[in-house]
Amino acid sequence: MRFLTTILAFVIWFAPVQAQDNAAIEGIIEEQLQAFTDRDVDAAWQFASPMIQSMFGNSARFGQMVEQGYPMVWDNRDAQFMELSGDGKLVLQKVYIRDAQGAGWVLSYAMLLTDAGWKINGVSVVPAPEIAA
Repeated sequence: MRFLTTILAFVIWFAPVQAQDNAAIEGIIEEQLQAFTDRDVDAAWQFASPMIQSMFGNSARFGQMVEQGYPMVWDNRDAQFMELSGDGKLVLQKVYIRDAQGAGWVLSYAMLLTDAGWKINGVSVVPAPEIAA
C-alpha cells in the first residue's frame, strides 16, 4: 500500500509540472508565430535558442531565413498543437498550421529547456505520409 501511495504522490506531483511545461512550450511557439505575423522579427528572435541565434548572428538574418525558407511560418494562421514527445531538456512539439493560401502544414518544433526557459531550437516540416494505391 505504501508503494502505491508513493507512486500516486509522484504522479500527482509530476502531472502539474508536465502540464506547466506543455503550456509554456505552446505559449512560446504561439508568441513567436504572432511575432512573425506582426513582422516583429526582433521579438521572434527572442524565442530562438542560443544555438539558433549563434547560427544567424542577428534578427534580420534570422527573419530573412524564415521568410524565404518557412513561408508557412512567416504567413501563418490557425495553429493547432498536436503531440508532444520527448522528455528532459529537449522535446518535439508538432504543430498544424495553415499558410496564407490556406494550405495545411505539420511542423515539428525542437524545444530546448535553457536557464532562461524553453527556447525554439529548430523547426522542420513533417513530410506528408505516402498513400498507397
